[in-house]
Amino acid sequence: MDIERLTLVEIKRLLDEGETTAQELTDAYLARIETLEPHIRAFLTVTPDVAREQARQADERRAQGENAPLLGVPLAIKDVISTAGIRTTCGSRMLETYVPPFDATVVQRLREAGAVFLGKTNTDEFAMGSSTENSAFGATRNPWDTSRVPGGSSGGSAAAVAAAEAPAALGTDTGGSVRQPAALCGVVGLKPTYGRVSRYGLIAYASSLDQIGPLTRTVADTALLLSVIAGHDPLDSTSGQHPVPDYLAALSKADVKGKRLGVVREWLDNAGLHPGVRDAVQTALATYESLGATLVDITLPHSEYGLPVYYLIAPAEASSNLARYDGVLYGHRAAHTEDIWDLFAKSRGEGFGPEVKRRIMLGTYALSAGYYDQYYKKAQKVRTLIRRDFEEAFQQVDVVVGPTSPVPAFKLGERTDDPIQMYLADIFTLTVNLAGLPGISIPCGFADGLPVGLQLIGRAWDETTLLQMAHVYEQATDWHTSVPSLTNA
Repeated sequence: MDIERLTLVEIKRLLDEGETTAQELTDAYLARIETLEPHIRAFLTVTPDVAREQARQADERRAQGENAPLLGVPLAIKDVISTAGIRTTCGSRMLETYVPPFDATVVQRLREAGAVFLGKTNTDEFAMGSSTENSAFGATRNPWDTSRVPGGSSGGSAAAVAAAEAPAALGTDTGGSVRQPAALCGVVGLKPTYGRVSRYGLIAYASSLDQIGPLTRTVADTALLLSVIAGHDPLDSTSGQHPVPDYLAALSKADVKGKRLGVVREWLDNAGLHPGVRDAVQTALATYESLGATLVDITLPHSEYGLPVYYLIAPAEASSNLARYDGVLYGHRAAHTEDIWDLFAKSRGEGFGPEVKRRIMLGTYALSAGYYDQYYKKAQKVRTLIRRDFEEAFQQVDVVVGPTSPVPAFKLGERTDDPIQMYLADIFTLTVNLAGLPGISIPCGFADGLPVGLQLIGRAWDETTLLQMAHVYEQATDWHTSVPSLTNA
């Protein structure tokens, strides 16, 4: 079976029409994982026994007349999302042997929908990074060029989908960690509105920013997957109570005629924007115009402060969230310690990697006495201004549009010694998290032979318009049909 170009929608059709079985599909993906993993390293844990048993049960349920939304469909899950009975490491030595006794709500919903779990995908440690090089278990490689990064921190999920090791995967997006790797790997990645998808069972990095989102081959697949995982969850106090539309059905009514797209000029004029990325985005904008949309120049004047604001708020929340990993109640425990303070220090020193330690120190400093008002409180005020910029923009336009990443995939090791350069990889995505809005990255071309992503940002809770706008562009182009040759893998 040729699974390189299969989408979730096509898989569902094949299963519905009896042209294949869940067990055949699962075996095909597991075989591809076995072949490619030595080169791509998208997975931290592959679960063939779990997957084959779930596939067998799916085929039985289908034979009995059931037809759940994802019955028998294989998926991969980022390794910061809790899965009962399956190791969940967060890409960290701190949780290397942790096996959750419960499912995250999204995992529970996928189980109820009949999904088959292929395994857990690689991630920057505790989702802190933009390249998946910060994983304690080794870097993931970009399927388009294995000497380059897949982006991060959901680089394992994006690479797995791009390499067709899975037809779709879940990632998490705190400052762009679904959209940025989606752009660098040439797939679709959606960060839903904050509160649209339950965070219960997501091991927290920055609680006011984290959001689970799908990575898929097409916009329709994203719509299908979002319909399954979205919705209120009483186990998550930040979960919204907004109704969940049928996103997939809404795509049949998609039309951009008369829609107004806000073009963020300060992003397109950014000196750090790769010329090939700028060309691809401008060509995409021209395509939208040809389809009947109107381009409107807008400004987000406080977006220039997004990077420093993010790197005050996110590390501050991380320093609080990760305080629980002390070697006593949670996480790795060091051996041969002299007293309780020595136990804390050695356990955290051995368990956490350099980037996690850097962000904990940054966050602890920002929250410390005397600096809280000067740094953290001021950052929260600027965050409000960033959100108001978007609110004003949406008075004029239906969606905001721009590049997802300033550059195509960079070389492994190219930025590991320069944290500021690494942080700039998320410069166009992190304001969306600060404002709590939905954003999607879709393939829109190539630069230097590598994929480029177009980012669309919508109003809070209006994923429907966002998906419709993305779907119309996707139907008018064929960038999403490109697949890596993997000849250098």
